Amino acid sequence: MRTVNLGEPSVGPRELEAVRQVLASGWLSGAGPACRALEAELAETVGAGSALATSNCGAALHLALVTLGVTPGDEVIVADYTFPATGHAVRWVGATPVFADVRPDTWCVDVQSVASMVSQRTVGVIAVDVFGQPADYDELRAVTESSGLWLVEDAACALGATYRGRPAGSVADLAAFSFHGRKGATAGEGGALVAPGLDGLDRARVLHTYGSEPAYGRAVSAVATPTFSEIGFNYRLSEIQAAMMRVQLDRLPELLGARSAAAAAYADLLGDLEQVTLPTALPDRTHPWQAYVLTLERWFDRDAVAIALRERGVGCTFGTFASHLLPVYSSREDCPISADLFRRHLAVPMHANLVEDDVAYVAETIRSVLSLDLVRADSS
Repeated sequence: MRTVNLGEPSVGPRELEAVRQVLASGWLSGAGPACRALEAELAETVGAGSALATSNCGAALHLALVTLGVTPGDEVIVADYTFPATGHAVRWVGATPVFADVRPDTWCVDVQSVASMVSQRTVGVIAVDVFGQPADYDELRAVTESSGLWLVEDAACALGATYRGRPAGSVADLAAFSFHGRKGATAGEGGALVAPGLDGLDRARVLHTYGSEPAYGRAVSAVATPTFSEIGFNYRLSEIQAAMMRVQLDRLPELLGARSAAAAAYADLLGDLEQVTLPTALPDRTHPWQAYVLTLERWFDRDAVAIALRERGVGCTFGTFASHLLPVYSSREDCPISADLFRRHLAVPMHANLVEDDVAYVAETIRSVLSLDLVRADSS
């Protein structure tokens, strides 16, 4: 039986050589020369003034909220349809995430929902670029600026995306990226925080190394003794991951081009299928296709469909989370669109290693499985 994996990293000799060079350099700990080089290259790629490599995207979001001065008692409006790291980052600083519903077509946060949730306790908004497609930043900016709020872009999946001609990462006050294994460019793990100004991350850089300047950047003295100015964290990216990510960043057009070709092939092969709705890619933004997610008709048992696909060698999973439904938040918000997407979404194979026959097999298998009428028990 043929197997098509849900996700695969695309790594090879160039990444291996980059890792070999780090091992030979003698500098293996985080925040070293490879990290600094990656930060400069990433900032240039996404149109930011500065970048800080971090251990993961959640760490970048946490640093963003700390440096923005979010404190207990504050409320942060958060796009509901997202991985829990977004809401967790708000909880990590003792603030309260208030979840806003999303658009039914792009699945990004609904601007009107955001506007309706602004209160006297609101300090900012975290928008999420769902599966890589950027949210509506011009409209969100109008809401946040009129209310004196900051705007953070959770661009975990959006490296290489654009919004109205501007790179993801350059459209908010701060932005956080992920280098996780299922992302369009990956080091296995890792992330980054980016800011529009050259000095926008000075405090974050200190906080991400226990509250002290990283060793690689310290001024040379007889004994380079660090000074700890405040309680910080260990959020450094390793040099090995940074070296891999530099290669992936250089390969970004190739990697995203392969994903875009796979998405176009899915659209051709599944576009006439009445049982599913294909993902929307808006014409004023570039979709990097971190994932390819189908919306099943409401009568299908999504989990039964997933099991049947896996039995036939097709990797698949749910989309992402309707955060307000998670017990950890005990949320009072009602986000019906996000909740509906959480029940109906099905992510199918998407990565840069897919070939034409892979996509054809996945599409053929989806058609076959959906013809089985695997309905929900409560569909009547």
